[in-house]
Amino acid sequence: MSNFSGDETAPFFGFLGAAAALVFSCMGAAYGTAKSGVGVASMGVMRPELVMKSIVPVVMAGVLGIYGLIIAVIISTGINPKAKSYYLFDGYAHLSSGLACGLAGLSAGMAIGIVGDAGVRANAQQPKLFVGMILILIFAEALALYGLIVGIILSSRAGQSRAE
Repeated sequence: MSNFSGDETAPFFGFLGAAAALVFSCMGAAYGTAKSGVGVASMGVMRPELVMKSIVPVVMAGVLGIYGLIIAVIISTGINPKAKSYYLFDGYAHLSSGLACGLAGLSAGMAIGIVGDAGVRANAQQPKLFVGMILILIFAEALALYGLIVGIILSSRAGQSRAE
C-alpha cells in the first residue's frame, strides 16, 4: 500500500509558476526593448540629439523582467517540502502567481514596445508628443505592476491550505 496523496507533484506546479513568471516577464521585456530600440535607432538617424531622451521606453521595458524575477524568488523561497508540508493548493497558488505576473509582464512589454517604437519616431517629428508618449508608457507599465501585485497576493496564499 502506497502513501501517495497527490501532493508529491505539488512542487512541480510551484516551480512551474516561478519559471512562468520569469520567462514570460523577460519575453515581454525583450520584445519591448527590441521594438523600442528599433524606433530609437531609426529616429536617431534623423535627430541624434533626441536619442537619450527617447531611451525611456527601453528602460521601462527592462523593468518588466525585474518584476518576474521578484515573483520567481518569492515563489522559489516558498517551496521547501522537507521543512514544511507543501500541498497541491500551495503549488497551484504559486503557479497562478507566476502566470499572473508573467503574462501581465508579457502584455505590458508588447504595449511598451509598440508605443515606444511609434512614440519616439513621432516625437522626432513633433516634440510636443513627448508627454503624451510618456503617459501612455506609464499606463502600459502599470499593467505589469498590477500583475506583480496580484502575484504577490496569490503567492502569499500558499501555506494557508491546511492548519498545521
